[in-house]
Amino acid sequence: MPVSQYLANIKDTVQSAWEGMTVTFSYLFRRPMTVQYAGPEKAREKHELVQDTLPSRYRGFLEVDLAICTACNACERACPINVIAIEIEKDPANPKLRVMTRFDIDEGKCMFCGLCVEPCPTGSIQHTREFEGTQRTLSNMVLRFVDPAKPAPPYKVAKGATAFPRAVLGSITRPLVKAWDSPPPPLPIESAEEAMAHAAKKAH
Repeated sequence: MPVSQYLANIKDTVQSAWEGMTVTFSYLFRRPMTVQYAGPEKAREKHELVQDTLPSRYRGFLEVDLAICTACNACERACPINVIAIEIEKDPANPKLRVMTRFDIDEGKCMFCGLCVEPCPTGSIQHTREFEGTQRTLSNMVLRFVDPAKPAPPYKVAKGATAFPRAVLGSITRPLVKAWDSPPPPLPIESAEEAMAHAAKKAH
């Protein structure tokens, strides 16, 4: 290797390390963005929800407002890991119309990249501040926004419309997430004989 190339490699390495360390050291003088799980002290004093103390750009669970969803499938196509599943069928009452019979989002699989939010023409799909989703079964972390018994018609955008009446962010997802908190099924009650046999087996 020529000496000039060798020196150029050293220069590039030092320059790259300097740029990286400059960014790292710059955060020493910035206000930290992390907060305690229970929320800031003021939020605890006011008994506010942790979700309400998070920044507006926080990426939590996804939410879909079907009232302004055009069923364009742009979000489903944009998702790189197939988190979103949409099914559109003909309306049995009127075969000329289409309705959404499924709009599922697998929150357990979502990597919160926000790529599905960008192409939405009406802002129907957005990230909320909801983040708590503890579940014993991973398949339970699928949010179903469409009731198959009540298909949702696509929203028709008015000509020249630039704003859309969206529901309050989080108001749709929060009740769905709370359903995850349902108590686990009760443990089976053993009969007296079964309890004695179980205790004898453990003693051996």
